[in-house]
Amino acid sequence: MPLMKSWVISANDAAHPFPLNNLPYGVFSIDGGEPRCGVAIGDMILDVTAAEAEGVIVLADEPLFDLPFWNPLMEEGPAVWAAFRNRVTALLADGAEEPNQIAPLLVAQNTAQMHMPFAVSEYTDFYAGRHHAQNVGTMFRGPENALPPNWLHIPIGYNGRASSVVVSGTDIRRPWGQLKSPDQELPAFLPSRRFDIELEMGAIVGTASDGPITVQEADDNIFGYVLLNDWSARDIQAWEYQPLGPFQAKATATSISPWIVTKAALEPFRCETPRRAFELLDHLKDCGPMLYDIDLSITMAPKNKEATVIGQTNFNQMYYSAGQQLAHHTTSGCPMNTGDLLGSGTISGPTKPERGSLLELSWGGKEPLTLDTGETRSFIEDGDTLTLSGAARGDGYTIGFGDCSGTLLPALDDPFKR
Repeated sequence: MPLMKSWVISANDAAHPFPLNNLPYGVFSIDGGEPRCGVAIGDMILDVTAAEAEGVIVLADEPLFDLPFWNPLMEEGPAVWAAFRNRVTALLADGAEEPNQIAPLLVAQNTAQMHMPFAVSEYTDFYAGRHHAQNVGTMFRGPENALPPNWLHIPIGYNGRASSVVVSGTDIRRPWGQLKSPDQELPAFLPSRRFDIELEMGAIVGTASDGPITVQEADDNIFGYVLLNDWSARDIQAWEYQPLGPFQAKATATSISPWIVTKAALEPFRCETPRRAFELLDHLKDCGPMLYDIDLSITMAPKNKEATVIGQTNFNQMYYSAGQQLAHHTTSGCPMNTGDLLGSGTISGPTKPERGSLLELSWGGKEPLTLDTGETRSFIEDGDTLTLSGAARGDGYTIGFGDCSGTLLPALDDPFKR
């Protein structure tokens, strides 16, 4: 599919992340006003809340965009998702009949503050990138035992904290936690010394389900995708994770990009999952191309200094797709809700520059990175800003997500002081 032309001129730049082919969904405010639903087009945002109020967009008997999140539209299901996308496309396409009516509903992105684009119902994070799992397992158990025996048969995950999912641009506070190094007899309560990121994609459940669903049904139920940074305190994790896995080490924050890129916008970029080491059981088998060709990158910028690209990979490196993760999640009868967020797991490639976490990039701190500033890093230092970026590139256009950024603030002097 080539670039779709818009009368919003900035949307026709091949390198711009928000062409008419994309139309991602976000929540924005202007000058401290009430947050509103909006669709990105070029350098502008179409105020969808205003468009609905003025009768330009009408999809249901009751308003869908009078609340500052996209869950009401998500609840309506794929037919209404398609109708909305078709209507917005028609309003913004080159040659549209109503540009003079729509132009007053556009606001400049550079004047807007972005907010959480949807209300997160629950959050599950997976461990579904083989290169990441192989790297981490090799560090701690050796290459022969790197992957747990179940890893090549099911997508492994844990239930995270929906309450600590935040939008890009939110500062992250270095957490305190219980730490124990091998040379200590007893643990101590201290600020994390090995704070890290994980480069992930987040899949958003649109259609709720109650009971097991197939991989195809699961794929159909996904509304869209965001970039996701699973901030991780590696030293807290090392002490707490046995036998039940991550807990406080992952509870500090999870950052997401401000724009939901719909599954419809990503359809031209579908690609196959990697070759399987074992044939998956029937309820997890691929039902077509299940991944997406999305280039991903990580940059690190020390306070008031230039950023360095520290990692570059692609979403096509995942071993399990979001559809397979969601289908597996439902096999026990677990209901899935509109607004559930599924983290893909860290996305790493086969070579060192393609690794998606500092734990891997510095090999547990043994091989510190040298930034373009000349400084070195094994893990994140106070004042560092970490930014995830992603883009799918088509014929004369780019599908972007908006950056997913966060700056690490120092730990509180006394976490219990009120």
